[in-house]
Amino acid sequence: QEAHAPRQGPLFALGAAFSIPPGISVVKEGEIPYLPEALEKRKANSANWMTLDPEIKCYMPGIPRATYMPYPFQIVQSADNILMTYEFASASRVVRMNSKEKSPAPAWMGWSIGRWDGETLVIEVTDHMPDTWFDRAGNHHSDGLKVTERYTAIDANTLQYEATIEDATVFSKPWTISMPLYRR
Repeated sequence: QEAHAPRQGPLFALGAAFSIPPGISVVKEGEIPYLPEALEKRKANSANWMTLDPEIKCYMPGIPRATYMPYPFQIVQSADNILMTYEFASASRVVRMNSKEKSPAPAWMGWSIGRWDGETLVIEVTDHMPDTWFDRAGNHHSDGLKVTERYTAIDANTLQYEATIEDATVFSKPWTISMPLYRR
């Protein structure tokens, strides 16, 4: 999410296995606006990511992480729903279009309600499990997380993806990530 330097994995003998490559920031504001206590939790998560990161345990990644992991995903549209299936951990989610249906319980991939805003698919995702992270750096959220995703076609092979993150328990204000997604 934020720009970061590479980090060596836990065992030098494994080479690049479990290492973290460098990354550029996709946070529009440049920095994630953590509240002080939540920032301390992020630092602890980062220091212990090999034992704490849900990705290492092969748990479903949650939203928005599933969308920008380095694995393919597929979007299938029907008359009433959109299905998104992700290669990592066989995760999937149903986007209920123009629905007022409420979530029966928190879920690893959240509860997705979608609508069209012109040519942009807007998805509001709520009822997240608090156990998912945004990345390997330990960036986290609470069960109060709300993610508003926007998928806009740029051309036949490119979607512009934006996700606005709101969680008053963890962040001092909403923040947004933005990146292109390419058809492969």
